[in-house]
Amino acid sequence: MPSGLEAQGSKHYNPDMPERNSIFLYSGELKKYPFPPDHPFNTSRAPKTYDLIKSMGWLSGEHTLEVEPVSAERSSLEKFHTSRYLNALEKASEGKWNDVFLTMGIGTSDCPAFRGMYAHSALATGATLTGANWILAGKADAVFNPHGGFHHAFPERAAGFCYINDSALGCMALADAGKRVLYLDVDVHNGDGVAFAFRNRSDVMTISFHENPHILFPGTGFENEIGEGPGKGYCVNVPLPVGTYDQAYFTAFKQVALPLMKSFQPDVIVMELGADALAGDPLAHLELTNNVYADILVRVLAFDRPILMVGGGGYNVDNTVRAWALAWSVLSGQDEGEEANIGLGGTLLGSTDWKGGLRDRDLVIPETQKESIMRSLETTLANVKSNVFPLHGLQP
Repeated sequence: MPSGLEAQGSKHYNPDMPERNSIFLYSGELKKYPFPPDHPFNTSRAPKTYDLIKSMGWLSGEHTLEVEPVSAERSSLEKFHTSRYLNALEKASEGKWNDVFLTMGIGTSDCPAFRGMYAHSALATGATLTGANWILAGKADAVFNPHGGFHHAFPERAAGFCYINDSALGCMALADAGKRVLYLDVDVHNGDGVAFAFRNRSDVMTISFHENPHILFPGTGFENEIGEGPGKGYCVNVPLPVGTYDQAYFTAFKQVALPLMKSFQPDVIVMELGADALAGDPLAHLELTNNVYADILVRVLAFDRPILMVGGGGYNVDNTVRAWALAWSVLSGQDEGEEANIGLGGTLLGSTDWKGGLRDRDLVIPETQKESIMRSLETTLANVKSNVFPLHGLQP
């Protein structure tokens, strides 16, 4: 890797990386099952991402393949969710109501009951499991499922717009096949459902970067939440202060994630690329640009392990689509840098906000904000390292 990368990241995919077989998972069937129109979760994000990257020729390379997933079978879903809960999801999806569903989080403002709810969740999960199977079969090195990333669902509870936890089930499928799995979650919300799934296991390490849980849903993911029993030290949480910007975020990633990934030596990496940490997201308070996601992906790719990437949050649709398209270009080795796509992002998305291509404009962060955030972040990083690093033979 170039020597300057440690300090400032990279604007290009590493040209020295060997060719990777890349799979983009997409199903137009999911258009049939939208969330209610007034709900923040806009299911148009995946189709718009698909249309954008296809228009840019990023689905037609020699090592790139578009795959249509199939719905997950009930037996697969029951590896994490209870039969009682899945029955409730199916009934609520058919318009059959029972007040007990509310105790499972079904029918709330966050997780409303709507027709097609179960079918949507099963197909989105099926896409993630399809990606895991392609990796296990040795047919894919990089997979992206923009339909997935429902990391807040628990075995018997819907939460945070999530009904079936495809992220946990994808990690589980890989781990149960004997793989050491690193789950990296950069969604702005703590990946609580996935952390719960593997809280007492050491074959899956979960690392979540998210906004301060004192301020943002789900209120979990503090530095002292590190797993339990055999899983102690394999659950890593990095809460970030309001206003965290690219350089601060990348510093946290380098200081925490990279040493742990090197120590853990995963066989496969599952990455949740929620775009709600971007500046301008209506449900969060960080100030990232999509450039930091591209930079992080370059560092993850340098581990030369198969990567299964899923979508997640992102409630400014245009920003999310641009971030995911950029991430796909990096993941699949087709990123040619900033100059190659100047003007394409704004034009293809029909957005008048920014004509500079898929990469976001650099944000001007006041020095007082930088100083305040770095002071807070230094304390957080010290706590994380103190709690977790010694358990992996690393110096805090």
